[in-house]
Amino acid sequence: MDDNQFIDLVATRAGTSAEQATALTRATLTTLAERIDGGEARDLADQLPEALRPYAFGPGETAERFGLDVFVERVSGRAEVDVDQARDGVTAVLDVLREALAADAYEQVVAQLPGEFGEVADQSAPYVERTR
Repeated sequence: MDDNQFIDLVATRAGTSAEQATALTRATLTTLAERIDGGEARDLADQLPEALRPYAFGPGETAERFGLDVFVERVSGRAEVDVDQARDGVTAVLDVLREALAADAYEQVVAQLPGEFGEVADQSAPYVERTR
């Protein structure tokens, strides 16, 4: 999957334009890289389309510990969208990540997230369009 395909899938699933999907994808990957350990962030970046890799590098080796609400708020601020749009965007990005990454790589990423992230990061179910 290349970066354009990735963004197009996020746009479709989040119900946004390609420009907004790009902002949501970058914001989600940046925030995810802060939330997971540095080694895992590097592993994630290695499997992403080349244009998205820079956004998945964390600022350090140790993950910041914060919950889903803070995660969504950070994405909201970075992507300059409201919190509801950010939550939809995070869900869409994580759905596309699940398809783009090897299954074990995706599981390693989400295993570092608290259980509450199950609201936006489903490990098992296939993509199903969410109703708003």
